[in-house]
Amino acid sequence: MFLIDAHLDISLNAIEWNRDYRLSAHEIRDVEAGMTDKIDRARGTVSLPDLRRGDIGLVVATQIARFNQSNGNLPGAGWNSPHQAWAMTQAQRAWYEAMQDAGEMIQIRDLAGLDQHVALWLDASIPNEKKTVGYILSLEGADSLVNLSYLEKAYAYGLRALGPAHYSTGRYAPGTGLSGPLTPLGRELVLEMDRLGIILDATHLTDEGFSEALSLYKGPVWASHHNCRTLVPHQRQLSDDQILQLAERGGVIGGCFDAWMMKPGFTQRTSNPADFGITIETIIEHYDHICQLTGSSQHIAIGSDLDGTYGTEQSPTDLDTIADLQKLTGLLAARGYAQDDIENIFYKNWLRFLRNAWR
Repeated sequence: MFLIDAHLDISLNAIEWNRDYRLSAHEIRDVEAGMTDKIDRARGTVSLPDLRRGDIGLVVATQIARFNQSNGNLPGAGWNSPHQAWAMTQAQRAWYEAMQDAGEMIQIRDLAGLDQHVALWLDASIPNEKKTVGYILSLEGADSLVNLSYLEKAYAYGLRALGPAHYSTGRYAPGTGLSGPLTPLGRELVLEMDRLGIILDATHLTDEGFSEALSLYKGPVWASHHNCRTLVPHQRQLSDDQILQLAERGGVIGGCFDAWMMKPGFTQRTSNPADFGITIETIIEHYDHICQLTGSSQHIAIGSDLDGTYGTEQSPTDLDTIADLQKLTGLLAARGYAQDDIENIFYKNWLRFLRNAWR
């Protein structure tokens, strides 16, 4: 079944992990065998061939680069000025464009392009290996926007979604692990996003930032990669009230496959998914919770975050590559989900959201 994944850090891995995503995930692992510079070396799950093999024809693909401020303990890479962070996001953008020139990917910016691309992927007469992988450009964390004029520059080259926060401190919003509202710059950012029609991604916002952003921003809002706080008690997850607020706005929540977000008690970089019985089916507990809370299957989908600075060591035990997301069809059916519900989760919810946002 055709599948839309609303969160993949593809260019981050291509540039900073030096991964050639034209190779399969297994070939990338072979290249990285013996490397120890990053914890997930030789454990990646994502590649362009595996996206095609898994019928994942459209992804929301990120740019991401943080500004360190005075905090040297941010997870992952951080840059010592917003200008350097901006430069890194532009290197990441250049990689997407190189993949487009190579016929591997195609950027989706508007409704016409969306409908044309989805029609291509729904055409079973064309083999997947002959199809380009579509990508919608998103910015995860706004630190790299030197000032608000850079948001308009980014919109011009195709940025269509933005999450103001990431982890820890941020120039525009505090993120995961902190509390507090948007910064003054963040309030201006959200209003400018509204003016330009850039989708607000509520992922990684604090509770205060979430409420403030949804109050200021009147346009389309989603949570690209989030699970349920009721099942995994942590500020990184969505509370029931936040889920209901998103549903009332027509929002969609992408279930995240990072193991620490799937079951309580898991420690990032330390725990073993097998010890917690974390499999692909585990995400259905989060889907079930959202369905029961909102009364339908129209607000849940996939935002896998696979290869989001982790690999198989922090993924469901029965997921070898991203193509294994297709196992959800049988797992959902076995749990009593109707065909329409499964199609909603795989692509129809994201597709409906985007059509409403861009019409």
